[in-house]
Amino acid sequence: MSKTIYEKHKLTSFDKNYSAEVFLKNPDKYRQLEKDSLNNTNLISRGAGYSYAAASFKKETLSIGMKNFNRILNFNEKQKQITVEAGISIKEFLSFTLRFGLWIPQIPGYPFISIGGAVASNVHGKSGGQHGTIRHVIKHMLIFHKDHGWLNLSEDENKNIFDLTIGGYGLTGTIVNVTLKLIEFEGSNFQTSVNKVSSIIETIDLIKKSKDKKNFVYSWNRIDTKLKNFGDGLIFCNNINVQSKEKNFRPPEFKKPKFLENLSRFCFWNKFSVKSFSYLYLNYYNYFKKDIFKDNFNNVIFPFLGKELYFTLFGNKGFLENQILIDYNKVEPFIKEFKNLVDLHKPVITLFSIKGMSGEHKYLRFEGDMICLTFDVVNNKKNLNFIKQLDELYIKYDVVPSIIKDSRIDKYVFNKCYKFADQFRGDLKNFDQKRCYRSELSDRLDL
Repeated sequence: MSKTIYEKHKLTSFDKNYSAEVFLKNPDKYRQLEKDSLNNTNLISRGAGYSYAAASFKKETLSIGMKNFNRILNFNEKQKQITVEAGISIKEFLSFTLRFGLWIPQIPGYPFISIGGAVASNVHGKSGGQHGTIRHVIKHMLIFHKDHGWLNLSEDENKNIFDLTIGGYGLTGTIVNVTLKLIEFEGSNFQTSVNKVSSIIETIDLIKKSKDKKNFVYSWNRIDTKLKNFGDGLIFCNNINVQSKEKNFRPPEFKKPKFLENLSRFCFWNKFSVKSFSYLYLNYYNYFKKDIFKDNFNNVIFPFLGKELYFTLFGNKGFLENQILIDYNKVEPFIKEFKNLVDLHKPVITLFSIKGMSGEHKYLRFEGDMICLTFDVVNNKKNLNFIKQLDELYIKYDVVPSIIKDSRIDKYVFNKCYKFADQFRGDLKNFDQKRCYRSELSDRLDL
C-alpha cells in the first residue's frame, strides 16, 4: 500500500464464504482513478459486489469501486450501439435502452450488477444456448492499467488484451467504459409455457432439442433420493410476446434489493424445509398456474429480484453454488455417478436448474456448446465433503466449473478443468510482469 490513507471496510463474498478487511476507494473522476491506481502496488477493481466468489477484493489490498462511473457516454439508435461507463448497473442500462426497444440478452439474473462486472465475468443470461455470453456484443473497451496507462481494446486494437479482459476478472486493469452492440427487443413481455419432466436426462434432451429456437429454456428439478423419479420437475420456456409489441415500450421498474440481513443468523434450509417448499412449488404450477401464461419482463429475466429472502435463509454461514458445463455426450454417465454421490452423502440441495450454453471455451471463459447445470447447497461439513467428491467427477468428465460461482474451488481442480489456464497465466504475465491486479480469487487459483 502507499502512504495515502484509505478507509478500511470489511467486505464479504455474496455466498458469505470469504470476508476480509480491505482498503476501499470510490473515485468519481478519471484523474482520481489514475492517482489511486498509481499510488498502490496491489489493487483490484470492484463493481456492485454481487460476485459469489471474492473477485473484487483481497485482504489488505485496495479495491477501487466504480459505482460513481455510471454515465451513458454515447448512444446511436440507428447503429444500435451504446457506450457506457463500467459502473452503470444492468437496471440503469436497460431502463435507458428499452425506451428505444433495444437491449442485450446476455445479462445475469439480477439487475443491480454492474456492466463492468458483467464484462469482467463474461456473464450469460437465460438464453446462453442461443445468445452465448456478453463477449459477443462487446465492440470496444477503455481500461486503465497502472503501468500501461489508458488502453483502447477491441478486435482491431490490442486484441490480445481485449481477449484477456473479457472474462478476465479485472486482472488486466480497471474497465472504465464499454461499447456494446444492441439488438431489438421485439415485444413488451413474454409468453411462458411450463411442462413437467420426469428426470434430469429428459430435461436435458428437451433443452437440446430447443437449442436453435428463439426462446429461453431452463428447468427446476427436485434432487431427492426418496423420490420415485430422481430429478423430476418443471421445464420453462419463455418466448418474447411479439404480438404485445408497443411503441415506446415503457421499461420495467426495479426496486432496490432487500436481503434482510438481520432476519436470520441460522440456516432455515434443511431436508424438511426444502422438501416442503419443493412440494408447494411443484403443485402451484400443477394446479394453480396455466400451462401457458403471460409473464412480465422482470420475472423472466431477473428470477431472484424480489426473492432475496431465499439467500437470507441460508444464515450467517451462507451457501455454496456449483455451476458447471458438461458435454452432452458425457452428461448421462455423469448424472448416474452424481446420483450415487447424492445417495451416499444425502446433501441438502436447495435449488437445481438446467439450461443450454454455447460459445468457445478459452482462457477463463465459462463457455462452450454444452449443457449447464446449477445447484446450491447449504454450507456445512457434510455438503463440503459431497462437493469434494464431485470435484473428482468434474475432472473425470472434463467438466468446466464456473470460478465466479464456486468460491471454494482450488488450484488443482481448476488446472485440471481449465485446459487454457496456463495460457491465460502466461499471456497475463507477458502483459503485466508485476501482476499488480490481484484478488482472493486470483491468489487462490494462482492467476
